[in-house]
Amino acid sequence: MAVRTKVTVGKRGKGRPLAASLLVIAVIAASALAATALGSSTAKPAAHVDYLSITQNSVWAELLEAMTNKYKRLAPGTSFNDTKIPQEQLNQKIQLLASQNALPLLYNTPAVDAAAQLQKNGQVLDIGKEFKKLGVSNDLVPAAVAILKKIYGPKLAALPLEFNIEGVWYNKKIFAANGIAVPKTWDQLVAAAAKLQAAGVQPFAASGLQGWPITRLIGNLIFGQLGGNAMLKVKNGKAKLTDPAYVAAAQKVADLGAKGYFGKGVASLDYGPAEDLFLQGKAGMFYMGSWILGELNDPSKNKIGLQDVGFFPFPKVTGGKGPSLLVPMNAGQPTSINPKKLTPGNEQWLKYVAQHYGDEAMRQKGQVTGFKVHTFPRNLSSATKMVVTQLASVKNPVLWFEALFSAKATTVSQQGAAPLVTGQTSAKDFMSSVQQAISG
Repeated sequence: MAVRTKVTVGKRGKGRPLAASLLVIAVIAASALAATALGSSTAKPAAHVDYLSITQNSVWAELLEAMTNKYKRLAPGTSFNDTKIPQEQLNQKIQLLASQNALPLLYNTPAVDAAAQLQKNGQVLDIGKEFKKLGVSNDLVPAAVAILKKIYGPKLAALPLEFNIEGVWYNKKIFAANGIAVPKTWDQLVAAAAKLQAAGVQPFAASGLQGWPITRLIGNLIFGQLGGNAMLKVKNGKAKLTDPAYVAAAQKVADLGAKGYFGKGVASLDYGPAEDLFLQGKAGMFYMGSWILGELNDPSKNKIGLQDVGFFPFPKVTGGKGPSLLVPMNAGQPTSINPKKLTPGNEQWLKYVAQHYGDEAMRQKGQVTGFKVHTFPRNLSSATKMVVTQLASVKNPVLWFEALFSAKATTVSQQGAAPLVTGQTSAKDFMSSVQQAISG
């Protein structure tokens, strides 16, 4: 913004003193620079951002709200409101709001079939097209975009507010005290769990209430035994979850539960308390995605200490056809955009987020996302450095058990996980119920 102001410097003893005049010039120059950096208060229309997100993760909302507070300097009057909902209620809530034409600007993306219907109804923004229009396509990480398109179709239907690998986080101090080496195979992992159990240490922390932390293990065993396309074959009708090799994977996870390796009360344990068990040093291992970095990097939550937290990829299944380095990769619980709420103000806010989200997430939380980081912090934590390195090394990532499931099949699977590991249902019956939901 150009600022033109005429300043008359008077003669000595008359008019404005020279020093005062120079001060005025300096103030005007500073104001001009500030205006150039931030834009005038009327340069951008206010954004009004409403977000529907799951209770199990507050990182996205915290980051977006902090960025919105900064954006207010560009567009006074901008607001941000986050409404929380339990993850298990997300699909139903999204479908209800969609039927009422009442979806907010941002909402956590539902299961693939529900997301596909929303796209048909014009309730999902083509983010790739929008970002190209805004000139911010290069702020996206191509690998994260590829994963989202693999799940939701050829158009970019969601924001990659995360970019994760999954694997086993472990307590180094507990492992060392019990003479346990990092497991390289599934059999070694089971042996490590047995050793921890014998020593009075809960081997795994897992949320049976959420279910997916348990079904993730089933999916990984299937990929490890049958190869990275094993679940795609199920989707395409070329294989069934009731086939013996698929049932065998569920049985191996059921066996962990039968031996008590998930601890008491796993069926009613929610995500947060399960995470706390690990971060407070009460469990030896925690299968989870790298979205946990926010908590690992927070000393008020991580009572183990970063120096005693280790990570290893899901162990190889001996004799299996899976990749030598089996690493599930995902964009977390992604967030879609309702194009009907994309006002000019919201559009400019979205551009601002695209340009800054990667840096803000890395700086504030040490979190890796699907947005490019332009400047890495100097004090990057050891855990974050490890995830960045692992992400760069993965050549053939796999998805997860429910990635290609319908909303109904996802619900059946996740609700059946706790009965599976508590002996209330057999592996065969569990897989049969999920297969029936897939088959419609």
